[in-house]
Amino acid sequence: DAGTGVTRDVKFKNNMTLTKGYLENPVFGIVSEVAESIGVRAFVIGGFVRDCFLGRKTDDIDIVVEGSGIALATAVADYIKAKEHHGCRVSVFKNFGTAMLKYHGTEVEFVGARKESYHRESRKPIVEDGTLEDDQKRRDFTINAMAFSLQKEDFGALVDPFGGIRDLAAGIIRTPLEPDTTYSDDPLRMLRAIRFATKLSTPEVEFKIVQESLDAMRRMKDRMSILSKERIAEELNKMLLCPRPSMAFKLMDETGLLEYVLPQLGKLKGVETVDGRGHKDNFSHTLQVVDNVARDEAAGIAAGSLMDYTPVENGDGFTESVRTAPCLWLRWAALLHDIGKPASKRYDPNVGWTFHGHETIGSRMVPKIFQQMKMPLNEKMKYVQKLVALHHRPVALVDEEVTDSAVRRLLFDAGNEIQDLMLLCNADITSKNPAKVERIKKNFELVREKLVEVEAKDQIRNFKNPITGEYVMDVYNIPPCKEIGELKEYVKNAILDGIIDNTFEDADRLMRVKAEEMGLKAVK
Repeated sequence: DAGTGVTRDVKFKNNMTLTKGYLENPVFGIVSEVAESIGVRAFVIGGFVRDCFLGRKTDDIDIVVEGSGIALATAVADYIKAKEHHGCRVSVFKNFGTAMLKYHGTEVEFVGARKESYHRESRKPIVEDGTLEDDQKRRDFTINAMAFSLQKEDFGALVDPFGGIRDLAAGIIRTPLEPDTTYSDDPLRMLRAIRFATKLSTPEVEFKIVQESLDAMRRMKDRMSILSKERIAEELNKMLLCPRPSMAFKLMDETGLLEYVLPQLGKLKGVETVDGRGHKDNFSHTLQVVDNVARDEAAGIAAGSLMDYTPVENGDGFTESVRTAPCLWLRWAALLHDIGKPASKRYDPNVGWTFHGHETIGSRMVPKIFQQMKMPLNEKMKYVQKLVALHHRPVALVDEEVTDSAVRRLLFDAGNEIQDLMLLCNADITSKNPAKVERIKKNFELVREKLVEVEAKDQIRNFKNPITGEYVMDVYNIPPCKEIGELKEYVKNAILDGIIDNTFEDADRLMRVKAEEMGLKAVK
């Protein structure tokens, strides 16, 4: 029962289990002993407690102290140094009243128990010292407000004044206080509610936000305007890395938060009909593609068949490694791949609805969206932009003859992103007609096979033109000029079109023939 403590092995009807040994990490015993010696009470709180009951591995340990969290962290570090004769690093953040301690690879954050109050115009709280109960009241959700006692007399007892254990077993996201109060104090909690519902849901148990909380979100949505774009983007990133991201975006749409988070995505909603002919709902399609990417990438990671490519600093090469975690920017590319469709939508009486050039329009929108969201404008943004720009190319090959030349062009333009581009394009094959999907996917496999064949033969993915500008200037004794670029482009296209092999000898021979036509005389 809530507030009475738990045994070492607790089972729920949905098979969630708190396994034996959840507090056997030596750091908990050390904190317990040191806290008693300096006369304070300490508790493990938040995500660690929740994840123990869910049977999930977690490396985040938060300790709340009825007293100074910094003082307890420092005392624990001194204790470890005296007992184990080695230093224990403590990072102190005085502005936040917290301290981080690293012990044998485990990070433990200490904070003093506190109570908070807010002004409506700001999400920065007025903070005062408080008790464990005060601290639990200020938590976002009941499932994150549970605590384990570290006092020797009731070590491991569950302190759960809001019934978080029951909500966890039932798959419910609920606020400890009235949701209007919780969300008004910090509107980011509305996004956190959606993120936790998405993150914690499994095929067996889907977590649901209680109705009064959803109603409060609709009422409080205007409070989103006080949040920084950085905080919103951080939550979005975590949602996208969930196994089924679509759940988060559907909830944001239902509660009206999407217009504050990513209004461009909301414009994909709806089906327009003319002469009885309509197009697909591009919002629903986009969410299905994001889920498909998450599913297929997870399968690739499990099979060890996906690679990551990292550019070498101050060089032309890259390092290659097996992908072990989801690629956030691939998820962003899936989310934005059709973002240009509203601006490109046209109705043609002969063919119906068209979205010609939506990939080009979408790729131009990516930098603006990233800038608005205060997200990086470096190679990560360029990666997303490239995938959005190219996402229609492999699918277009399905409807055409898959020539070596077309495949070389695709490999050249995609480079090391070809793997992720093909994953995105495969995920983009959706239809309510299973036979149509099966037919397209079968043809799509032919494109995959051709990519492997051409790449093995011509090594185009990391193509470098055999003819450089310096070489042209040296051979013809000319300064930098437009003719150099024309020669290089001519040779590059000849290689990509299969007119000549990708060798220096063939490239040099063709360059000299073309240069003579242009009136250039070789001196070497």
